[in-house]
Amino acid sequence: MVNGQLDGDQLLAWRRQQLDMGGSPGDFDWLLDLAGGLPWPDQQQLRLHPRQPVQLARELNELEALWRRHLETAEPLQYLVGLCPWRDLEIRVAPGVLIPRQETELLVELALELAPSGLGCWADLGTGSGCMALALALAWPSSRGWAVDCSPGALIQAAANLTAGGVADRVQLLEGSWWQPLRPWWGQLELVVSNPPYIPTAVWAGLEPGVREHEPVIALDGGVDGLDALRLLVDGAAAAVAPGGLLLMEHHFDQSPAVIDLLTAGRFAEVQAHRDLEGVARFASARWPG
Repeated sequence: MVNGQLDGDQLLAWRRQQLDMGGSPGDFDWLLDLAGGLPWPDQQQLRLHPRQPVQLARELNELEALWRRHLETAEPLQYLVGLCPWRDLEIRVAPGVLIPRQETELLVELALELAPSGLGCWADLGTGSGCMALALALAWPSSRGWAVDCSPGALIQAAANLTAGGVADRVQLLEGSWWQPLRPWWGQLELVVSNPPYIPTAVWAGLEPGVREHEPVIALDGGVDGLDALRLLVDGAAAAVAPGGLLLMEHHFDQSPAVIDLLTAGRFAEVQAHRDLEGVARFASARWPG
C-alpha cells in the first residue's frame, strides 16, 4: 500500500487469495463491482496499470466476509449485496423475492415491440421484485399499471424499487392470486405480462443449492408439469384482457409446444413463440380477439 491506499497489484493479489478459497472469478468480479464499487472496466484497467491506486466502497475484510458467506452457504451474492443489475436498472432484492434473470429482460423488449400504440392500461402478474413493472412504467410514462403478487414480502420489495425508480404513483401494487385482485379492471387490460413459476417440481428439486435453498419456491415451482400457473393465466385471460389486448408469458425452455397449445385452445389469436438470446423458445405471445 502507498500512504495507506491499495494499488492494483495488491488488489489483484488479494483477489487471487479469495478465489483460492473457491467460487467463480466472474462472481467475485461481480462482488467487486456491486459491493466494492469497482466497475468491471476499471477492474480491467488495473491489469494494464497495476500501480494505479484503487478506492473501494467497502473495506477488504467486509468484502471477504461476504465472499466467505457465499461460499459456505451458497447464498446468492445478489441477496448479500441487496442489488441485481437488470437491463439498465439496479433492482433491489432480498431473500423471499426471486432474483431477476437476464432472459426476462427480453420479455420487456417483446412487450415494447408488440404492445398497442398509445398503451393505456397494463398489468404484471407475479411481479416479485417489480423489475418488469418498473421497466414498463419507465417506457410508457403516460400509462397506468398494476403489479400483482401473492407474497407480502415481494410487494414490499417491489414498492421500494418502484419508489426508487420514480414511478410509484403510476403503478398500483395489489396483493393476491393472479387475476383476482385485478377484477375491477377486467376487460380493460391492453397488455398483461407474467414470468410465473414454471419449473416442474422434480426439476426444481434438482436445482443448484443457491437457487433451491435460497430463492422462494413459490416463484419457481410450477407443479408436476410446470404448467399450473400458466394454465391459470390462460384461463383467466378471457375475462380480464381487453379485446385486442396482448398476453405475454415466460416459460420453461421445453414448454413452448404445451404453452402454444394452451393459448390456442383458449381461443387466443396471433399465438406466437419467441426465442431467447440462445435461440430457445422461451416466451409466448397472443392477442385476445376483438
